[in-house]
Amino acid sequence: MNFLDRALSVLLILGGFGHTLGSIKTYRADPMSLLWALCASLFVFLLAATNLVRAGRPGDSALGWICLVFGACWIVASLRFGALEGNLFDARAMIFAVITLGLCAMSVRTLLGR
Repeated sequence: MNFLDRALSVLLILGGFGHTLGSIKTYRADPMSLLWALCASLFVFLLAATNLVRAGRPGDSALGWICLVFGACWIVASLRFGALEGNLFDARAMIFAVITLGLCAMSVRTLLGR
């Protein structure tokens, strides 16, 4: 399970790179929107890094709670993005939501002490 935990974190990092490149391409002419999109990329990188640390510290319940709460927030934000795009099942939103849902499940596993 530790491999899956780390693999999901790495996938989230790769998604963060994709988000960063897509944001630069899409919002190049709109600096304010680009700033906020890059802030979202930063959040993704921080969430992934925190989950990587949590994967190596199975007994750290505080870290488990942090990853769970912020992961749930990212799922909501991803699904809201899809809704704003007019397609709740937008591939970009669903990829982030599914990966983060897996990380949230791993956070619950950490909280249960397994």
